[in-house]
Amino acid sequence: MSNTPTPHNNAQEGAIAKTVLMPGDPLRAQFIAENYLENVTCFNQVRNMLGFTGTYQGKEISVMGSGMGIPSIAIYSYELYHFYGVESIIRVGSAGALSDEVKVRDIVIGQAACTNSNFASQYQLPGQFAPIADFGLLRKAVEVAESQGSHVVVGNVLSSDAFYSADKTAGDAWKRMGVTCIEMEAAALYMNAAYAGKKALCILTISDHIYTGESLPAQERQTSFREMIEIALQLT
Repeated sequence: MSNTPTPHNNAQEGAIAKTVLMPGDPLRAQFIAENYLENVTCFNQVRNMLGFTGTYQGKEISVMGSGMGIPSIAIYSYELYHFYGVESIIRVGSAGALSDEVKVRDIVIGQAACTNSNFASQYQLPGQFAPIADFGLLRKAVEVAESQGSHVVVGNVLSSDAFYSADKTAGDAWKRMGVTCIEMEAAALYMNAAYAGKKALCILTISDHIYTGESLPAQERQTSFREMIEIALQLT
């Protein structure tokens, strides 16, 4: 806790809640803060990676952008866990569907996260690590989703290092293994949580489908996805 502020976060000690919602887009973090939280204060503006703390139904909660990709969320989530005393991070993001059972606007809860990243090599494990969600958060998220009537799929996701992949067959291979969708951050978040002994969960809204070509515009991705956000807010 004495290592604050950090080079990436100018929040003072105690400015960030124990639970943080983490969208990739900092403007989505601002949208959540302005539309769902009360008594909001902005705790970070470094590199425009906006972070806010407020209250939701009387409980303190923070929301902060993570940026795009494993290196970016790895930095921000590491600092939140190790320097700011955060206990739970809930990623709320978008994903591209692989599975035929998943449609645009469906919600996917990442039970586990495959990856083509080399991020886990730093731990020098004598084998391959399986990044998984905190089961308590996952179970509660499913219960909340069912109570509000949301269509939720729980399954394996892929955290890809490449958005534009040169390997055009990769999607088929992951789909064959039952992976539901592709995003870019969950695996690093799950590994950081495991290393810190903390909790993490990834909740995704399907913004496009790799095989059908359906997609949502950028503005709608930034300001919608309310069902996903409302599930995450109940996990504080």
